[in-house]
Amino acid sequence: MNKSTTEEIRDRFDRDVERFSNLETGQVSTIDAKISLELLTDAAREIVPNAVNLLDVGCGAGNYTLTMLSKIKGLHCTLIDLSRPMLERAFERVSSQTTGQVETIQGDIRTIELIANQFDIILAGAVLHHLRDDGDWESVFRKLYRILKPGGCLMVSDLITQENELLNHFIWEKYGAYLENLGGREYRTKVLDYVAKEDSPRSLNYQMALMKKVGFLHTEILHKNLCFAAFAAIK
Repeated sequence: MNKSTTEEIRDRFDRDVERFSNLETGQVSTIDAKISLELLTDAAREIVPNAVNLLDVGCGAGNYTLTMLSKIKGLHCTLIDLSRPMLERAFERVSSQTTGQVETIQGDIRTIELIANQFDIILAGAVLHHLRDDGDWESVFRKLYRILKPGGCLMVSDLITQENELLNHFIWEKYGAYLENLGGREYRTKVLDYVAKEDSPRSLNYQMALMKKVGFLHTEILHKNLCFAAFAAIK
């Protein structure tokens, strides 16, 4: 199957701002979305309590940054997203919750140029699964490492696969049952077809190893439930 293009992904999010402005509706298909969100932001506060600069990659309507601002006040926030309507909503919401500067950048993290050693915290919530081949994954992880300050942290919450084919099939069948319990067989088919078309997730082991390869000093798994995980890396 040919995967969705960047333009197709952008167009879909352009039309879905309202849903993604609310965790109750925007993350209904994501298992333990609220648990992961709270864990990542609480952990970031513990790692970098005096953080000043925050980057939110694939910020959507700003839910991750807003939660981070409830833990550390006054952060300067840089928001990146493919979708201009998402960025506009995120800017509006985030600006009302911080005394710091808020900058928006419309574009793809793969091509955006950012200054080295700039950010104390990088949030990447439900975005890295849109990366495609191994080259994409390594170049983006290298970039995220480079733009973090020493002692800074990368906090990731995302869809994942399992490395073992039998276990991967088992886990995704369990996820399918979860979706069916939420919205019936039609909803299960809709979500899984969308994942097959749009997403290219990698295993947790793959991503943790890649974090080490590009130079991160520490990596930590904070939470995992079926095909979703929250994890962190410290420079």
